[in-house]
Amino acid sequence: MNIMDKLAKRISELKNPTVAGLDTRIEYLPEKFVQAILPEGIRSFEDAAEAVYQYNVRLVDALCDIVPAVKVQVAYYEMYGAAGMVAFEKTMAYARSKGMIVMADVKRNDIGATAACYANAYVGKTPMPYGEEKAFSADIATINPYLGVDGIKPFTEACAANGTGVFALVKTSNPSSGQLQDLKYEDGRTLYEAVADLVEEWGEGTRGETGYSVIGAVVGATYPQQGTALRARMPHTFFLVPGYGAQGATGKDIAGCFDANGNGAIVNASRSILCAWKKREGVPFDVAARDEALRMREDLCSSLKEMGKEIQ
Repeated sequence: MNIMDKLAKRISELKNPTVAGLDTRIEYLPEKFVQAILPEGIRSFEDAAEAVYQYNVRLVDALCDIVPAVKVQVAYYEMYGAAGMVAFEKTMAYARSKGMIVMADVKRNDIGATAACYANAYVGKTPMPYGEEKAFSADIATINPYLGVDGIKPFTEACAANGTGVFALVKTSNPSSGQLQDLKYEDGRTLYEAVADLVEEWGEGTRGETGYSVIGAVVGATYPQQGTALRARMPHTFFLVPGYGAQGATGKDIAGCFDANGNGAIVNASRSILCAWKKREGVPFDVAARDEALRMREDLCSSLKEMGKEIQ
């Protein structure tokens, strides 16, 4: 059973193809919450990191029995310096301790030895004089495939050795993605279609019990037609689908990213869960986040049913 099998199993158990994005920053935290843990307010990076971590703990506690995974975006932690990176790792470790599958959204890549260092950090282990040690508590990392196989092989090798996985950028959800990703080859394929074909090829030897390889694809929910076409094009590739909620996509936009059995994809929501309390005056932020996650689950599942798909 590879990591995508484990992800599929947890989605099936909870009947919820949602990953909660912990893109947490101090601007998202309720003032009362900050005052309760830091009476003098946030006065340093260390204070900011502690507030973010404590907020994440409350969210994980509220979501872990209904949401199968979290995706922790490293940029929101890097900006708080070394203290932020400690909060990044502590957040992932805590989510794992609660039974959640953890994705490190780092979009790393390079070639050769440098790519191997990134792979060791996030989906492998770092060689040390006393043995190997895991740097970060991630099960899956996001990567950028645009350096070709030289930048992919170190990740696939680390995944094979450590039971981990990656999601490679294929068709991203941002409005300007087409500036590069929609450029056409002489054979008629777009750049993102060529990358999709490579991702399928790169994962061929790593397919698990569900038929999905350890190399997944990031496919934006904001491009539903392309998502449906890519699902047919990439039958052995699990999809990570950003763009739901704050970016405007709905369950109906996303249904085409799932296979005929209602499997093969997990949908990310970040701000819509993180900041759900802002639309629910007087409701504790963790309660509001849980309610939004339940609403999202219902939206996704009902949209899949309308297309004759149902999570197995």
